[in-house]
Amino acid sequence: MSLSRHAAGPGPALAALASQVHPVFMLPPLAASLFGAVLAGEFSVALAVLHVTAAFFALYTAHVTDGYVDFYVREEDDDHPLSARGCKIALGGASAAFFACLVAIGLLVDVWAALLTLPGWLIAVNHAPQLDTNPVGATAGYPLGIGFALVGGYYVQAQLLTPVVVVLAAVFVVVLSGIKAIDDTKDYEYDRSIDKRTLAVALGRKRARTAAYGLMTLGMLAVVVLAITLPAIPPSAGLASVAFGAVALVARRAEPELATMLLIRGSYVFLAVLVATVWFRPLS
Repeated sequence: MSLSRHAAGPGPALAALASQVHPVFMLPPLAASLFGAVLAGEFSVALAVLHVTAAFFALYTAHVTDGYVDFYVREEDDDHPLSARGCKIALGGASAAFFACLVAIGLLVDVWAALLTLPGWLIAVNHAPQLDTNPVGATAGYPLGIGFALVGGYYVQAQLLTPVVVVLAAVFVVVLSGIKAIDDTKDYEYDRSIDKRTLAVALGRKRARTAAYGLMTLGMLAVVVLAITLPAIPPSAGLASVAFGAVALVARRAEPELATMLLIRGSYVFLAVLVATVWFRPLS
């Protein structure tokens, strides 16, 4: 049986496998891993690339698992590029590559570095159909993966954790949970029909949007407070909150699908400004 549902041969198989690389959702975790490395100060490029690679294969595992569950188990999606066999092979290959990276991290750094990297894969392989069936798991699963990417990226370089890194990871989890809650409002009717209890289903769309923007506001304020009070975070890092806040104001008036697109891209800007200010420390 072909790996592709639509055609046989190596070309369609590779295209089907490549279809599970979703740059919009992959970039924030990969950037968070690199941000963790930057926060550590002088860092090993090889170790940074290794940790980013592990994060990539964890995300790929998540996308394949979600696609398989949504199409073959829940029959939620209208189409899927991979055959059932293709999903299983892709899942096995991505998991094998992740654990190869994990072993390398354990050998090159230490066991704690490997243990801080492992949750990314555990969240990925359990997101559907376990974590995404309740409001907490559906909303915070993806953001938690990003938080661990940041913490792991830092630890791989520094072999320790600091309160600043842990707090920044928590900020990302809070902000991205707000974005995920907005994303889930666009599937409200369908999720409600299959008893999939996202935050939107649990609270209703209007209250879920209010809660989502409350989470994002809390995260932005936290960055400003950290920039003012902690020497490790330069005052200019507050510009990240200003940039994301401007995007959030525009997104607030948009429909859920467009709002999600804007907010995800706003998170890129948020990360980019934080990386730039911590690395170059302007106005410090």
